[in-house]
Amino acid sequence: MSFPTIPVGVGIEVIVEWLTTNFAPLFRGISISVKFFLLQITHGLMATPWPIILIVMGALALWIKNWKISIFAMGALFLLGSMQLWEAAISTLALATTAVTISLVIGVPLGIIAARSDLFHSLIRPILDFMQTMPAFVYLVPAIMFFGIGRVPAVMATVIFASPPTIRLTNLGIRQVSKEVREAGEACGSTKWQLLIKILLPLSLPSIMAGINQSIMLSLSMSVLAAMIAAGGLGEQVLMGLSQINIGRAFEAGLGIVLMAMILDRLTRKKEPYSQ
Repeated sequence: MSFPTIPVGVGIEVIVEWLTTNFAPLFRGISISVKFFLLQITHGLMATPWPIILIVMGALALWIKNWKISIFAMGALFLLGSMQLWEAAISTLALATTAVTISLVIGVPLGIIAARSDLFHSLIRPILDFMQTMPAFVYLVPAIMFFGIGRVPAVMATVIFASPPTIRLTNLGIRQVSKEVREAGEACGSTKWQLLIKILLPLSLPSIMAGINQSIMLSLSMSVLAAMIAAGGLGEQVLMGLSQINIGRAFEAGLGIVLMAMILDRLTRKKEPYSQ
C-alpha cells in the first residue's frame, strides 16, 4: 500500500514563480542596493595597500582584545597574502561583511520585537528552526531565481542562513534582563524607547555580540557553497582545487577561510573568564 502523494515541492515552485513574476522590481532594487554596497567594500579594501590593512587590523585587535590577538591577526593576514590568496580573501571578506550587515539590520529589530511580544516570538520561532535546519545548499536555488547568478544571490542566501543566531540571541539577551532592572528604569521615568536604548540593549550586548559572532561564522561557512553560483573568493579556490584534484590548492584556500574565521571570531567573541 503506497502513500498518497502530497506535492509540497510543486507548491513551493508555484510560490517562487509567482514571487519572481510579481515582485521583479523589488528584487531588482534589492539586487542593485546589495551590489552597490558590496562593490564599495570590495573596491575600498582592494585599493588599500596590504601593509595598511595589516596595521589597521593589528591596531584594532590590540584595542579590542590584546597584543597576542593583534600579532595573530597580522600574521594570519600576511600568510594569506604569501599564499597568493589576498584578492580572494578580500572578496570573501566583503561578501561576509555585506551578509552580516544585512543580517544585523534585519535580525536585531526582529529580536527586539520577539523579546517584547510573546506572540511574535511564538510565531517566528518555528521559522527560525526551519531556517537553521534546512541544508544551506537549498537556499541557493530560490536565490538564483530571484537574483540570478553571481555575488548578490550568494549574499542573500548567506543572509537567510546567518540571520537566525542574531535574532535568537538578541531576543534572549533582552529577555534575560531582570525584572527589577526594568522596574527601576520605569520608576525613574524612562519611556519605552529610553528603556530599550539606555538599559535593555546595553545589558544584552554580550548576548547580541554572541549572535553576531555566530552569524559571521555561518557566513564564512557558506563561502564554498556560494562559490557554486559564481560568488568567487576563497570558496572558488576550494572548488577549483577539488575539480583539478589539486590537494595543495584546496588546502591553502581552506586554510585561508579558517584563518579569517579565527580572526573574526577572536575579535567578536566574549572574553573568557580564564583568558589573560
